[in-house]
Amino acid sequence: MAKPTAPRSLGSDPERSVGDLVARAVKDVTQLVRFELDLAKLELRADVKRLGLAAALLAIAAMAGCLAYGLITLGIWSWAAFLIVAGACVLLAGLVVLVVVIKVRGLSGLGRTRKTVQEDFAMLKHTDENPAQPAVEAG
Repeated sequence: MAKPTAPRSLGSDPERSVGDLVARAVKDVTQLVRFELDLAKLELRADVKRLGLAAALLAIAAMAGCLAYGLITLGIWSWAAFLIVAGACVLLAGLVVLVVVIKVRGLSGLGRTRKTVQEDFAMLKHTDENPAQPAVEAG
């Protein structure tokens, strides 16, 4: 008697053929490789973000140093030049904190979403005693 040619479930037959086992093993290995590649991409993105932040901070430090040495070149005492640059950095940091505070106060806290969800729940709780008004009246 000939065996059916239609594909069968791998888990239904206790006596699977070697071809089925190899196909399942290849499928599992392929899936494992895909998952490993996805994990590597995620780790690489995180590393790139860290490197970008480190480069930005290093550029800021280099700029501050250049400003201080530029002031020294203009004839200002070295301690005063570094004090001026440090003060400018503190003022800049304060400005950044102010901008962050203004932006955080502007967050909506998902107000519109909360409102629409409450309206949806009210509509679901609505009984048949008080039928809903049609959105557009005929007339």
